[in-house]
Amino acid sequence: MTGRLLVTTPEAPVAAHTHARLSLASGRELRFVDPRRFGRFEFRDLSRSSGFSAPGADPLAVLAEEFVQIFHPRRLAIKAALLNQSLLSGVGNIYADESLFRAGIRPRRRCGRLTRTELERLRLALIEVLEHAIRLGGSSVSDYVDADGVRGFFQLEHCVYLRTAEPCRHCQTPIRRILLAGRGTHYCPKCQV
Repeated sequence: MTGRLLVTTPEAPVAAHTHARLSLASGRELRFVDPRRFGRFEFRDLSRSSGFSAPGADPLAVLAEEFVQIFHPRRLAIKAALLNQSLLSGVGNIYADESLFRAGIRPRRRCGRLTRTELERLRLALIEVLEHAIRLGGSSVSDYVDADGVRGFFQLEHCVYLRTAEPCRHCQTPIRRILLAGRGTHYCPKCQV
């Protein structure tokens, strides 16, 4: 969302909404900054537990058949399902919109009405989008920066997200914005069916 982990020096000014400051062996600090309070910070003794496990499947590691089993039996809109962290962990609004665009799937389509071929196209598009966004440092559309305070560059390549009324980069049709699952949702009415 809008929170972040920031690695900095202890002398650096403390940003508003800093909820935790941890001293690292290097002498630097790890700071947890979360204005919207969506994140959580948890300590675990990894010698006594298995560590952190996300509630849903890892979108970068989910296999084709598992992806079908997660989404095909559901009646909700595919965009809402992609954002459901108990199904697939870590997919946010930007990456759901961009993946659905690359897969050519409208965000309102019901999961159960998608074919196996469409679901596989979506799975591969999701992996492609996430890996490319990671290489570019994420999307800095508001205040997002990485742990070193550096802005990402994936927002320069968005095809639909926050491009309402702008021409589609593939077909020139104006990008539409709707509200779906309580989130602004962007899509091309011609490229996505």
